[in-house]
Amino acid sequence: MAALAQKSNDVDPISTSLNIMRRLPPSKIEQNLAGLLNLTPASTDELLQRIDQPLTLSSGTSRKYVLSDYNRDGDSYRSPWTNKYDPPIDDGFLPSSSLRALEVTFNDVFDAYRELYYEGGVSSVYLWDLDEEDPTSGWAGCFLIQKDVKGDKHVSNGSWNSIHVGECN
Repeated sequence: MAALAQKSNDVDPISTSLNIMRRLPPSKIEQNLAGLLNLTPASTDELLQRIDQPLTLSSGTSRKYVLSDYNRDGDSYRSPWTNKYDPPIDDGFLPSSSLRALEVTFNDVFDAYRELYYEGGVSSVYLWDLDEEDPTSGWAGCFLIQKDVKGDKHVSNGSWNSIHVGECN
């Protein structure tokens, strides 16, 4: 009995949570993840990093953009179109001016690509310096596309979530 008690104490909550999530329906991932986070609050950061959630879109802004960990600072998200955080914060991360110019160009190009290839949806590109002290050290970026699909001849209801992350040195 003592061996069984010891074995149950050695259970890794992260591995157990990931195993549970693999067996639950993907259509309810947000609900299931919220339940797991309530059960294991000490594992919140690790689970949020390891379990992909559907991309969501901004609301109440003049131009929609994709919300993700790559443009989040606390509870605020940076718009790739205005470079401002919603809700506003004073000390949010912003790319260097030269990288911001590249980010604007990437957003314009990627938006055209998204419209031509995916025929709808929303795209966003976010860039950041690898070393804020040395802008010549390189940069990284995230290219995101979110598109809901409803009433298509092959798909009755679903969504397209595309995340591409790259680094340039």
